Order: sequence, then structure tokens, then C-alpha cells
Amino acid sequence: MNTRTKTDFTPLDPDLYAAAFQLLDPTPQPVTPEAPSAPAPVPSRPAITLPAHQPGPVEKTLSDALAFLDAHGWARHSLIHPEGARCSIGALRAAAGSRNAAYRDAGNLLLDEARRQHGKKWQTIPHWNDSHTGAQVRSVWEAAIHRARHLSI
Repeated sequence: MNTRTKTDFTPLDPDLYAAAFQLLDPTPQPVTPEAPSAPAPVPSRPAITLPAHQPGPVEKTLSDALAFLDAHGWARHSLIHPEGARCSIGALRAAAGSRNAAYRDAGNLLLDEARRQHGKKWQTIPHWNDSHTGAQVRSVWEAAIHRARHLSI
């Protein structure tokens, strides 16, 4: 085995490192071992508060109409049932208060969502409302509210 013991390294002056460190940090602080202490407190940042969601007029109309259906009941084949339940159009009218832009846009979004879930053949909300179960109608309402929120309308 051929192991070389002589190296071709140039010997360095041991004081060279001390001089270099003195140039980098002219007043070094002595390092003294300290007793372990409690970790320094982390400065707290103020809590980030997200702005409260402000529903747009279409989302509000749809949400209020669904709340109306939940409170008073859902009906088929009648705008207003004698016991107070309403069909989808009746709930929209109750929530909007009048046939304003929010009422019109909410109705269009509701019908569009009904067509997405149940086919393109539905021409009016009452026709679609009367041809489906309460669970199917609710599913469309919830999807329409979700879309209105997503679109910020």
C-alpha cells in the first residue's frame, strides 16, 4: 500500500486567522456560558380580522327566500298555499318585496341553476318547481345561493 504522508500544503501563520477575525469584528464580546433561561417571548401580531361577508342583492334575495321557505314551508301548484307555504316564485317575491332588479336577477340565476341540475327544458320557475321534489328544489336554491356568493352579486 502506498500512503503518502507528505502533503503539498503551504503552512499558514496561526496568527493570520486571529488578525482576520479582528478585522471583521474589532470588539468581540466574550462568550460566557449562561444558565439556560426561558425562551424570549414572541412578539404578538395583532389578530387579522377578515371583513365580514356582505352579500350582494341577488345573494341576499335568494338567501332570504330560502329562509322564508324554511320558515313557512314549500308548496307546489300554488303561489301561496292557504297555510302560508309558498312555491319558489312566491318565496322570491316575499324576499324581494317587489319586482326589482334583485328579484329578476335572482329568478334568472335560480332558473339557470334549475336547468343545470335538471335539464334545459324548464322555461319557467313555477313549471320546474311543480315538477320536482322538495329536496331537489332545495338543492337548486342552495347551488344558486352559492353561485351568487361566488360571483359577488
